[in-house]
Amino acid sequence: MFDSLSDRLESVFKKLRGHGRLDEGNIQEGLREVRLALLEADVNFKVVKDFVERVKARALGQDVLGSLTPGQQVIKIVHEELIELLGGESYALDFKGKPPYVIMMAGLQGSGKTTSAAKLALYLRRQKYQPYLVPADVYRPAAIDQLTKLGSELGVPVYPSTVEMNPVDICAAAMREAELKGCSVIILDTAGRLHIDELLMQELVGIKEKCRPHEILFVADAMTGQDAVTVAEKFNEVLDITGVVLTKMDGDARGGAALSIKSITGKPLKFVGMGERLSELEVFHPDRIASRILGMGDVLTLIEKAQATIDAKEAEALEKKFKKAEFDLEDFRTQMRRIKKLGSLEGIMKLIPGMGQIRKQLQDVQMPEKELARVEAMINSMTMAERHDPKIINPSRKQRIAKGSGVTVTEVNQLLKNFEQMQKMMKKMMGGKMPAMPQGARMPGMPGMPGMGGMPGALPGGMPGMPGMGGMPGKGPGGRSAAEAAKLKEKRKKAKKQRKKK
Repeated sequence: MFDSLSDRLESVFKKLRGHGRLDEGNIQEGLREVRLALLEADVNFKVVKDFVERVKARALGQDVLGSLTPGQQVIKIVHEELIELLGGESYALDFKGKPPYVIMMAGLQGSGKTTSAAKLALYLRRQKYQPYLVPADVYRPAAIDQLTKLGSELGVPVYPSTVEMNPVDICAAAMREAELKGCSVIILDTAGRLHIDELLMQELVGIKEKCRPHEILFVADAMTGQDAVTVAEKFNEVLDITGVVLTKMDGDARGGAALSIKSITGKPLKFVGMGERLSELEVFHPDRIASRILGMGDVLTLIEKAQATIDAKEAEALEKKFKKAEFDLEDFRTQMRRIKKLGSLEGIMKLIPGMGQIRKQLQDVQMPEKELARVEAMINSMTMAERHDPKIINPSRKQRIAKGSGVTVTEVNQLLKNFEQMQKMMKKMMGGKMPAMPQGARMPGMPGMPGMGGMPGALPGGMPGMPGMGGMPGKGPGGRSAAEAAKLKEKRKKAKKQRKKK
């Protein structure tokens, strides 16, 4: 979401770092660029004005002008002020008193309330709460069915609403039902409209008075920009919301809503939707988002995602297999699926400090998600016995696997060859013999990375299914398939030998 803003700010800071000393003139010039960058990101005009004034007041102080690294000092100030602009700190759900706790979801139609209600239920269940979903939108076609289906997927109970019922009565009856079932959190998915109207607001006020929710979360679509902030203001005036959930933060919106909403409404951003999966709801951390905007990465979020994805017992069992060099294709498939749960490889790169800039250098190079999917399809087409012991895969089995996964026998051969090399390498590593890094090896999945000669620890022959490393199924450097790349390599060797003879 913040890519364009990050690019603009990066160019501004590059200029500031280029100055040996800073004075009022070049600070003013830099802040003019910051102002334009924020306005282009659809940040509210008043918010931008106040932000730039605060940065200017601090940047013109002696701490910066007298510093040996004034450019870095200005970046530090902008980072701190961005954190403040985004809310200063993360805000948890405010549960006080005895359960059940009631959360009321409000917002316009199409903002993502129903999906966010299900995402929140999953988040709360992971926090050891027992959520209860209540579909109270009787106007939008299939809204009740949608939440019922999502609840079934999650294994979360859902109140059996019908379109003939009154929304206020639904919520009141659901609260009694939730207590009988022993649920600790009730999530009310209320109705929305295409625009704000009096009937909608009266209904929401009625639900609030009847159920007395602990939290009223306004759900806004980040793609709508400043409109989301304007609508949030109106909902806040009527309902006195306690926080905001911003959806579609993984889209290509400019980010103005996220940067403006706290300053305009006075209410914090509590959660952000980072994708379509039900697991892709994150607590909003202003300091982490500010770091992402300034290209500093977000390692803490990456660690939290990994901890939520990887089971400690499974990781321990896998470690034992590594030590005994018993890692098989079934284990490899499990690892690939875990990586998928972390999100796209491009998204993961943005969370690692410095990798965002490297990704920009790659420009049009595609991330290897499709290649990994092809490798997984090949492994899926194998029997369990074949995954545990690839040596039993004879030519007829290879043909069956290729046909079942929609690839060629050559690609199946390449996968098996690469996996065999990896197993040999693991045995050497476990035996204390660390192989030398092959010259010119590349980082996994980064074909033709400009100016990088490889990462320590890469395996010769490459990990199966990661394009850009020697002999992979799929595309290698220059857009060639692994088989084509191998033929070209052999051809060059022969030509070199002939030149030596001459």
